[in-house]
Amino acid sequence: MKKIGLALQIFLGLLLGIIVGISFFGNPTVTALLQPIGDIFIRLIKMIVIPIVISSLVVGIAENGDLKKLGKIGLKTIIYFEIITTLAIAIGLVGGNLLKPGVGIDMSYLAKTDIAKQVDTAEKASHSMADTFINVVPTNIVQAMANGDLLAIVFFSVLFGVGVSVIGEKGTPIIRLLEGVSETMFWMTNKIMKLAPIGVFALMGVTASKYGASSLLPLGKLILLLYLCMFLFVVLVLGIVAKICGTNIIKILKLLRDEIILAFSTASSEAVLPKLIEKMERFGCPKSITSFVIPTGYTFNLDGSALYQSMATIFIAQIFGIDLSIMQQITIILILMLTSKGMAGVPGTSLIVLLATLSAVGLPVEGVALIAGIDRILDMGRSAVNVLGNGLAAVVISKWEGQFDSGKAELALQDIQTQKINL
Repeated sequence: MKKIGLALQIFLGLLLGIIVGISFFGNPTVTALLQPIGDIFIRLIKMIVIPIVISSLVVGIAENGDLKKLGKIGLKTIIYFEIITTLAIAIGLVGGNLLKPGVGIDMSYLAKTDIAKQVDTAEKASHSMADTFINVVPTNIVQAMANGDLLAIVFFSVLFGVGVSVIGEKGTPIIRLLEGVSETMFWMTNKIMKLAPIGVFALMGVTASKYGASSLLPLGKLILLLYLCMFLFVVLVLGIVAKICGTNIIKILKLLRDEIILAFSTASSEAVLPKLIEKMERFGCPKSITSFVIPTGYTFNLDGSALYQSMATIFIAQIFGIDLSIMQQITIILILMLTSKGMAGVPGTSLIVLLATLSAVGLPVEGVALIAGIDRILDMGRSAVNVLGNGLAAVVISKWEGQFDSGKAELALQDIQTQKINL
């Protein structure tokens, strides 16, 4: 028998999960049986994310340790992230104004979800721009790892990697140890990924069993228009960026097809972070860049989430009949440029950021309760876009630094094509 590729396995798990979930719509037994399976799969992925980030980044920096060079890469990375996420925010605003997803919707037909927990978290996590920069520096690296604070972990790992490089031969045992940790974690990743179809089946089964036409139809316009705008963002923004870099967005899509399908199915871009780093290294991006750019991008370059937050803000204003001026919308862009990066690692980040944004511009925060029920469906699309955006970012910075290996890229694509033929 010909081997079925992982992408097809995940896709089949997704379809089967939808069929089972719809067949048992509203049946709490489905959730009780499948939710633990899905949760275990997500936990398996999350437990290896931090060790991979630390070991890959420290080894990459230590082997190529140059503080000046690292600072230059960091500056270029932040500039690129700011430009792309601002464009994503702008597309969400323009799409919301032109397509008007919230106009004509009767709020009496919308179910409200309890968001008291998210409101409380948003109030505790809200902070100024100065706090955002201060929080980059962890007071306790163990606590940062426990909280999954990737930005603080990246900061510590970069300094640690530079330190290991500076001490010379004394740091060699540390490099060898972390190389072993990195290889072991990637081995674990490959084994865990074999369970992805089962995890996706369980997660999609739970999702499909929770939603019916009565809950989706009133907000169907928002779902369709958000996905349309994300598609346009991928084609127009990421596609043009890829073209400028001498590659093709279709090639990146083919390379990351497994990861994109998995992120979409699980509504978690974090679930594919280890494989994303591995794939981009195979594609010709050096370890020192992928291990820095991709984890940092999970805080600063969440393109799909940024687009969603801007469109959701416009949507909530429209369903409450509030007209936003040009200056108010510019303010939304500026606020999202801060809030979309200032709450990384907080559970339910997108809803929390949305709450903070609405509060800052004086819009009714209770509007979030109207769309919280379908947040997972929206999260599926934005997670996939986040993965694609961060994969492309590694290529952009590698090309910008003149360190991209075109030969490895061609070999990686040939491997992908061979796998497709063998399906």
